[in-house]
Amino acid sequence: MKRVTSIKARGEYTAAVDRVVLDADDRHRRRIVLTGEQGTQVLIDFPKPVALRDGDGLVLDDGSIVAIAGVEEQLVEIEAPSAFEAVRLAWHLGNRHTDVQIVGGRVRIRRDHVLEDMLRGLGARLAPVEAAFDPEPASPHGHGHRHHGHEHG
Repeated sequence: MKRVTSIKARGEYTAAVDRVVLDADDRHRRRIVLTGEQGTQVLIDFPKPVALRDGDGLVLDDGSIVAIAGVEEQLVEIEAPSAFEAVRLAWHLGNRHTDVQIVGGRVRIRRDHVLEDMLRGLGARLAPVEAAFDPEPASPHGHGHRHHGHEHG
């Protein structure tokens, strides 16, 4: 079994020997053994949990790289009619400690009929999408669960 020595962000590497597919929750780890689609077994064992993003590369002790791919999840993309309304919608989502991903001028969340009804009631336009979910890292002093790890520049 190969050990992970570091992580490279998407675009910082050119080739991978294998690929591991994980959902957003499974990409937040401190220690785990992963098996790639081609059978490569790797051990992640860091002092603190890391937040792996779709497209990151796990650098192994032999210098090879295993790519991380996000599972397509059931999401909803939220669009606001104005900048003011976008801030208002974001406040409501944050107040409910909802994991969000910002994609262009839109926000994505996991499908949740209660949140979707609330957002529609606040004037949001919603579109269901299936995509890898890469939520924004939580604030280190925020409430709820926290995600710690390497930085993505």
